[in-house]
Amino acid sequence: MTLHPHLVPLSALLGVWRGPGHGEYPTIDSFDYTEELTFTDVGKPFLAYRQRTWAPDGRPLHTETGFLRSPGEGRIEIVLAQPTGQTELAEGTLAAHDDGFEIRLRSRVVNSASAKPVKTTERVYRLSGDVLAVDFAMAAVGLPLTHHLAARLERAPAEP
Repeated sequence: MTLHPHLVPLSALLGVWRGPGHGEYPTIDSFDYTEELTFTDVGKPFLAYRQRTWAPDGRPLHTETGFLRSPGEGRIEIVLAQPTGQTELAEGTLAAHDDGFEIRLRSRVVNSASAKPVKTTERVYRLSGDVLAVDFAMAAVGLPLTHHLAARLERAPAEP
């Protein structure tokens, strides 16, 4: 399959990324976790995206799924669905660097009636070689935009 031309700047993301993370927010106790991101080419002008995290003892924590799009040079969008009752439409920028790039996204969030209220999120992905740093902030439960998660992921070896 040939990668859609709009996705060529994102080609370094293809595959599985995994590594440790740390979470905090004023309304919860701090915690450590492992994060895994998977970016898959499906032959269309977007990448399929899957995220999951688990606790040090192996318990699943969070998951989300969606699509990453690059509708034009330097522009990026991600559409996400979460089982906690939120959907996110995030838009932002893609800036190339010598050994990778930085993606910055700010979202609009729609919450189901039973979900904890999340007003907006901000995601930053910094790719440098085979390391992907992920930072996540959110404005939720009445608080302003506040740092929540940081992870350092490495490219996982391809499965045979």
